[in-house]
Amino acid sequence: MEQAQPLSLWTPSQPVSLFSLSLSLSPWTLSQPLSQNPSQPVSLDPLSDSLPGPSLILADAVCFLSAGVTLFVALYDYEARTEDDLSFRKGERFQIINSTEGDWWDARSLTTGGNGYIPSNYVAPVDSIQAEDWYFGKLGRKDAERQLLFTGNPRGTYLIRESETTKGAFSLSIRDWDDVKGDHVKHYKIRKLDSGGYYITTRAQFETLQQLVQHYSESADGLCFNLTGVCVNYTPDTVGLTHDSWEIARDSLEFEVKLGAGCFAEVWCGTWNGTTKVAVKTLKPGTMSPESFLEEAQIMKKLRHDKLVQLYAVVSEEPIYIVTEYMGKGSLLDFLKDGEGRGLKLPNLVDMAAQVAAGMAYIERMNYIHRDLRSANILVGDNLVCKIADFGLARLIEDNEYTARQGAKFPIKWTAPEAALFGKFTIKSDVWSFGILLTELVTKGRKDYSAIIKHNNSSRVA
Repeated sequence: MEQAQPLSLWTPSQPVSLFSLSLSLSPWTLSQPLSQNPSQPVSLDPLSDSLPGPSLILADAVCFLSAGVTLFVALYDYEARTEDDLSFRKGERFQIINSTEGDWWDARSLTTGGNGYIPSNYVAPVDSIQAEDWYFGKLGRKDAERQLLFTGNPRGTYLIRESETTKGAFSLSIRDWDDVKGDHVKHYKIRKLDSGGYYITTRAQFETLQQLVQHYSESADGLCFNLTGVCVNYTPDTVGLTHDSWEIARDSLEFEVKLGAGCFAEVWCGTWNGTTKVAVKTLKPGTMSPESFLEEAQIMKKLRHDKLVQLYAVVSEEPIYIVTEYMGKGSLLDFLKDGEGRGLKLPNLVDMAAQVAAGMAYIERMNYIHRDLRSANILVGDNLVCKIADFGLARLIEDNEYTARQGAKFPIKWTAPEAALFGKFTIKSDVWSFGILLTELVTKGRKDYSAIIKHNNSSRVA
């Protein structure tokens, strides 16, 4: 038998996929009786110019359920970017026609009757916990705190996420306030009973997470505060610009503002297809081979992590373009020296460092090394989100794997001694570079080694 446990705060956290959201069909009424044969559902004519009526769409939904077909619900709004895409609004329900192509699914809306491709990370099964507004999935503890402490969230704002330490458990994160700490976040572990229920303390047990949320919304009952409202969840990036869009047409890009330039490339802010803001990296003529430049895109395509800048597409004909997600606050270096980052306190800086460390840990797990880790190559977005960029470029300019060619240029101030002296790069040299990046954070971008930058190394400074 379960032993009663005292209510206790918890630290890291992460949940398992659990099903408990009941399907609530639209309150439409049928104008005609449903077919008694589920194998002959009322169907829509895909060639019809007119949209189906509510009764026909609802009839389809009921038939899909009776046939055991899983329906999906939209978690966010989405505006179509191409003719093949399907626009939808949060709450719309879909039948998935083809989900074998990974990140984009061929779907049919049961709300509008439209067909097209939808981003798979924008939908969830209607009867799943993932469809709840308060469920944030595999959100880390620090990321949860960052979102909950965002300006405008009152005391009692909450979210539920997967446990980072206990498989099958969840974590309830709540924004709180007191005279000593001010605004802060407290975390409570939600455990699962052998019988299938859930509890924070065994004196209050619930059959579903929905019931648990309802209970603690009505009364704190031992928590720091009762649950007052769901934390705002930011609309995620899609994987790629649209279905099958790795190679795009040059004329689909409109350049707007030059963001910066390096030894080998320029970076521009632009718009793709008139719908999506992107960053575009262009190769400077004569600086490196097009094959080497495109190799960076191949590396970016393999590496997917929420702390790495995402590759969207390429234009492989010269002049070559590499199209990535746009980060509105620019580089971490500029953000710290001249932007909003000048007023950041130590806890914010530590959080930004932790984000970079998470991205670098992923790169290490994938058996890659960055070799150009510095604040100029970290990009900042809204809500102090940091992502690693340019993680393929340093490797591409060298002839041999992990070994720089004689006379190669690289950022000496961030380079480990063994790499600077012998051109040998390992994950340990990336750790060294991360240490220098930490000094950039705490000094708000101040240059180090100012007295020895040029001494005997001028040919090796990028």
